[in-house]
Amino acid sequence: MPAHRRGGPPWSLAAELTGFNEGHYRVEASRDGRLIACQRLAIGRAIDDSSIPVRNAQTWDLATEAFYSAWIETLFGAPPEENLSFPSLQPVLRNSARNFLHNHLGLNEDDNLPLTPDCADLPYTLRAYFAWKISLPIAFRACNRGSAKMPPHCSAATVKTEFTHGINSQASFRKISRQLVNTVHSGSLRTGLKNESTDLYPISLSRETLWPGTVYADPYGHVLVLVEWLPQTEGRPGSLLAVDAQPDNTVNRKRVWEGTMLFANSTSAGPGFKAFRPLVPTASGRWRALANEELIDQSDFAPFSLEQDQFTPDDFYTRLAKLINPNGLDPKQAYEAALDALVEQIETRVISVNNGETYFRKYPGSVIPMPRGAAIFQTIGPWEDYSTPSRDMRLLIAINVLNDLPGKIVRHPALFVLNGQHPEEAKVEIMQHHAKRIHERSIRYTRTDGSSWTLSVAEVLARKPAYEMAYNPNDCAEKRWGAKPNTEEYATCRRHAPAEQHAKMEQYRIWFREIRRPVP
Repeated sequence: MPAHRRGGPPWSLAAELTGFNEGHYRVEASRDGRLIACQRLAIGRAIDDSSIPVRNAQTWDLATEAFYSAWIETLFGAPPEENLSFPSLQPVLRNSARNFLHNHLGLNEDDNLPLTPDCADLPYTLRAYFAWKISLPIAFRACNRGSAKMPPHCSAATVKTEFTHGINSQASFRKISRQLVNTVHSGSLRTGLKNESTDLYPISLSRETLWPGTVYADPYGHVLVLVEWLPQTEGRPGSLLAVDAQPDNTVNRKRVWEGTMLFANSTSAGPGFKAFRPLVPTASGRWRALANEELIDQSDFAPFSLEQDQFTPDDFYTRLAKLINPNGLDPKQAYEAALDALVEQIETRVISVNNGETYFRKYPGSVIPMPRGAAIFQTIGPWEDYSTPSRDMRLLIAINVLNDLPGKIVRHPALFVLNGQHPEEAKVEIMQHHAKRIHERSIRYTRTDGSSWTLSVAEVLARKPAYEMAYNPNDCAEKRWGAKPNTEEYATCRRHAPAEQHAKMEQYRIWFREIRRPVP
């Protein structure tokens, strides 16, 4: 069988054969001529033969977690240079070429399946879908959102076991999925690192623990799901890829780097990389979640670790950079990787702003109400769907990271392959390279009248102050991209947010200037 090999850990092979006749089949896996695994299958009416085990109830163990990782990696697999973006999770899971669990139950169960998770719902929805397909239990908790001085706290776990009992209709999954997304939110993922009443627990930063499917939660509630490691080679920097979902339900793949993830020591949250807390069967036939102590010396799961609790932000980003590129990078390689990641981030914002324009083309003359205070980051309705305060704050962070790269060479020369060059010399060289490259890279956005406008990266960087007040969807696209009045670019602008909303934005501007998201 021709197979596609994916690197690890965990390592996997994926193969597909079509055109089978009804009957009983056996799939064998061999290594060095020795049989290491065998799975019997039944196709067509043969599935009525009860002597053939079609699907067995499974448990969460090392093999299942590896299978989950392989599924995630295949689900979002694409060449690294491809800008992978979807309007929601629906087209991803309905694509049988991506989703090898598509119609796994043989019930056409993926037809018309609505799946539109937002940021915090995405990892839970992926986990629940996988559990549904292969008869696993899932758990989730009701949590509060914490406070400025305390991380979110959660109640006892709700454990759903219907899938383990063969209750696998689409209706059963819809019911559980609806209950799940109505319960979890950003607070569910940024619980304190030492807390045991959590759905996820912290793990160490190592290549052996950060498998696809691992979740990254920042202190303010943004969530990434790791999907693939691309190893460093002689001619190409390494990459760690992840996906996230936005309030408008778009799902995007992106590079994990300092510009897309925020790590901060905070009394209001437990940020970092986390794994789902495993469920194990009890002697009475029930299921329970493993405690932190039980996860310290586990061989079946990523061990519980408070390592991230000891990191400063600088320590965290340095450690992550070494994992992604263990051999270090030539300064120009490092710069180009950061520039690529920034352009990718800007292009994702193009989609978000255009989604707002689509809304106003459908509802011309309407005004989206703007919430007050910290609620601008976290609310419901059209403001949540089409405003971009969180995304714009991350864009400002990414701009800072790229601008600061020359200085980072001097502060952390061990991260770079300097070949005898003095860090200060390399800094000057990269500053010159930066000044040239930002004029050579560009993005295009759609103006109010539907025409396209090109911005160089240099223009985007120069407009950084404008992005402190560019998240309001009631403003035209031109204004949201920092165009100035009385210019050709701005001439097509036909929509402005109310004066009282601009007044509130001016009041909140300090949050964006200082990259400081307020705690509700």
